[in-house]
Amino acid sequence: MASRHAGRRRADRKGNRRPALDIPPGHGHGHGHGHGHGDHVVDTSVVNSDAVVARRVRIVVAAILAPLITAAVVLLVVLWPGGGGVKVDSYQTSTARGEVTAIKACPDPKDKCDLATVKLSNGPDTGKAVPIQVPSASQTSVPVKVGQSVMLGIQDGAPLDQRYQYVDHDRSKPLLILAVIFAIAVVALSRWRGFAALIALAVTAVMLTQFILPAILKGSNPLVVAVVGGAVIMTIAVFLTHGINAESSIALAGTIAALGLTVLLGWFFTGFSQLSGLASDGASAAKAFAPNLDLPGLLTAGMVIGALGVLDDVTVTQAAAVWELSAANPGANRRELVAAGLRIGRTHVASVVNTLVLAYAGAAMPVLLVFAIQGLPVLSVISTETVAVEIVRGLVGSLGIIAAVPLTTALAAMAVADRSRDLVATPE
Repeated sequence: MASRHAGRRRADRKGNRRPALDIPPGHGHGHGHGHGHGDHVVDTSVVNSDAVVARRVRIVVAAILAPLITAAVVLLVVLWPGGGGVKVDSYQTSTARGEVTAIKACPDPKDKCDLATVKLSNGPDTGKAVPIQVPSASQTSVPVKVGQSVMLGIQDGAPLDQRYQYVDHDRSKPLLILAVIFAIAVVALSRWRGFAALIALAVTAVMLTQFILPAILKGSNPLVVAVVGGAVIMTIAVFLTHGINAESSIALAGTIAALGLTVLLGWFFTGFSQLSGLASDGASAAKAFAPNLDLPGLLTAGMVIGALGVLDDVTVTQAAAVWELSAANPGANRRELVAAGLRIGRTHVASVVNTLVLAYAGAAMPVLLVFAIQGLPVLSVISTETVAVEIVRGLVGSLGIIAAVPLTTALAAMAVADRSRDLVATPE
């Protein structure tokens, strides 16, 4: 058998057609790409249960993951905001909802508004009908109509006819329907793993609303908060969705390593590009409510949070690819696994990076349209902070994704390379 494989390798060297990995007998159809027997699937559990892999991954966990996760949890406790966030002075102290039962033009034509009668569905005056001034149909592209639900702000202590002000349309119902459709689609396709992913998504929402945002408003460094929150989110998401095993541990190690690089790049280029953070949506309003807010740090924190989901996707995919390659050929060495893993990663990164950049470009589309109308030179456009922020976001996030591929591939290859050495039968 050995001589046959050696002869084949010599022939491959001459013909320069050697495959990335020599798949041993019995595994030829196991990678799941359909070589005539699509029902043969590589069982990667044998890699997770391999003693060699377990020993190597324990070293990675002890040297990298455990200290970083412990530090993140400690900082999470230390930075956790007490009292549920920051309270600011505002004319609007609470909110209510109601259904529009009637609508007519305001008595004074100069007001350019409509007067709606709204039956309150929650709040201290539930069931009562109150007059509310709303934008007229000529003043908005989405006019208020009878039968619609609207959100209202409340001025405590004011007379009933002046207590409520129109805020916006109530979109909770369509958003809830969309969320239910999304949840059903995820569970229908991924079953229990999809259900675990939904729980991880809920954890992410809790971390954002209960820790990251309140801690930043409390005055904590936005970058530190984003790193701590991101590390905790990724730890819970990866282990909950993919299980606590060697493969997910390597994927998490790659994610945290790439996250660290993203943080450094974001921090450096935010300062190097002289970005104040004021051009970001809502930055001025946030600064008005929290004057001590570190806007450049908040901008960098947003880059980190925005890149997290894609980093998770890339690292998990790379770890899974190397695991399947090792399951198909336990004797594959580190160089072979890295080379094959990178070939897979290049294709993945090419599409993911484009997706991330287009996502940021799409967010800045109204601004880009304004510049296009003005006919300004390209260099002048990209030098404005509004556009430069999106460029830095997209490129920093993309660099983190690019780095995630070799980092995760190298860690995974280190963990599973040459497993067959321990599979050799001991002399009887």
